[in-house]
Amino acid sequence: MTKDNTKTPRQHQSADTVRQFTVGPDDNDIRLDRWFKRHLPQVGFATISRWARTGQIRVDGKRSAPEDRLTTGQVLRVPPGDTHAPGAGTGKGAKARKPLTDAQLEMADRIVLHRDPSAIVINKPPGLATQGGSGTFEHVDGLLDAYAGGGYGDNKNAPRPRLVHRLDKDTSGALLVAATPGSAAYFSRRFSSRQATKIYWALVIGVPSIDEGLIDLPLAKQPGTGGEKMMVDHSEQGQPSKSRYRVIDRAGNSACWMELQPLTGRTHQLRVHLAAIGHPIVGDGKYGGKDAFLSGSISRKMHLHARRIIIDHPDGTPLDVTAPLPEHFAASLAQLGFNEDDGEFIPDPTGELTRDEEKSIAKAHAKQYRKERRGERRGRAETGRARTDAKPRKAVPGKARPGGVKIAKGKGVTGPKAAAAKPASAPRSGPSRPAGGKPAAPRKPSAPRGGPKSR
Repeated sequence: MTKDNTKTPRQHQSADTVRQFTVGPDDNDIRLDRWFKRHLPQVGFATISRWARTGQIRVDGKRSAPEDRLTTGQVLRVPPGDTHAPGAGTGKGAKARKPLTDAQLEMADRIVLHRDPSAIVINKPPGLATQGGSGTFEHVDGLLDAYAGGGYGDNKNAPRPRLVHRLDKDTSGALLVAATPGSAAYFSRRFSSRQATKIYWALVIGVPSIDEGLIDLPLAKQPGTGGEKMMVDHSEQGQPSKSRYRVIDRAGNSACWMELQPLTGRTHQLRVHLAAIGHPIVGDGKYGGKDAFLSGSISRKMHLHARRIIIDHPDGTPLDVTAPLPEHFAASLAQLGFNEDDGEFIPDPTGELTRDEEKSIAKAHAKQYRKERRGERRGRAETGRARTDAKPRKAVPGKARPGGVKIAKGKGVTGPKAAAAKPASAPRSGPSRPAGGKPAAPRKPSAPRGGPKSR
C-alpha cells in the first residue's frame, strides 16, 4: 500500500525485472512472510525463505528474514519469479473470485451505511446469513468482493474486505466490515478486548419487574445440537456472559421495547439471556417456543436489531453508525404505539454500569426480594410454627441475640430486656413450689453418719 491509501502496494519495475514495493500504512508492523501472503500469495514460504537466505529480498537495501517486521514507507525489493499482479489472488492458496451478478452488486450498494478506506458498515437485512454454511449460499461474505478497491467489483487486484464480527441470520442491523487486511487486524483487536460498543433494539414478551439491569448468566453450547443452540450453564463449562438492558417503553404487560448491550460476545447471547429471565424476543421461536409470538398483526419475524455500533477508527476518530429499522420492526413499533424517537439514547461507551446505576439496581433487587419473602414470612406466622425442640444456643460474648438482647463480655446481660433477664444460676429466694401451687414440706434432716442407730 502507498501513502495515498490505495489498496495495493506501489510497484516499481526496474530494468532487470526486479520489482520494488513501497510498504503502506496498512502493512505497518507486519511480518515479511505475512506481507507476501497478503500481496503475493502465489509465492510459497519455501521460496520466500530461499530468497531471504540468499539475499535476494532486500528492505531499504538491507537483507531481511521472513520474521522481520516492516514499517510504513520502507521499500521492499522482490526478485522475479511469478507472473501474477500483486493482490490478484490467483496463485496457490488463494481462492478465485466468483463474479457477482447485477442483482448482488445492486444489493451490496443499497445496504451500505458508511464507507471509507478502512471500514465499511452495512445494514444487514433479516434473513441474510453473515457467512455461508451447509445449504446456505446467499450471505454477506459472498458480497464482499463488491467492496474491493475503489468500485464495486471492478478492482480484481485489491485485497478482499474481511468480516470482523457477525450477526445471526434473523438479526438485522449494523455490521462492520474491514476494508483492508490491516484494518481487519485493528478492528479485531478492538472487538476481542471489548472496546466496541454494540447497541441493540428488541421487542420482548412481557415486562421485567426491574426497568434497567444487568443479566449475568454463563452460557455453553447445548449438547446434541451441533453448536447451533446455547443454554445457561452454571457448571465449569459455562462461559461468563453479561448483557445490559433498559426498558424503553411498554405495551401494558404483554410486551415491551428494550435497549440491549452485550458486554461479552457469546453466540446467541441476548436471545438466551432474555429467554432465561422469562422475556423471550418476539419472533424467536428457537429459544422462546410458542410463547415468543404476539397475537394479532404483529410480524412473526424476529424483532432483534443491531441499532448502533461505536468503535475507534484506525485514523484516531470514533466510528459511530446507526442502522435504520427493517420494515417489520418499524411496523410493529407503530402498531404497539411506540415512538421511535424515544429510543435514542447515548450509551456509556465503556459498557459498564455507573456507581449510581449499580446502587439503583441493587435497591430495586432488594425491594423485589423483600416483597417475595413477605408472603413467606406471613405464612409462617399464621401457622404458628415454633422451634420448641431446638437446643438453646450458647451465649457468646459480644454476639447479639434475637430481640435485641446482647451478651456483653464480663458485664452480664445488657439491652432492652436486661431488666427482665436473670442469671441462670441465681438462687431461689424461697422454698420451691410444686405443680399444685402449695409450698413443699421441709425435708426431715437425716441422722449424721457414724452416729448411733435408732432401735
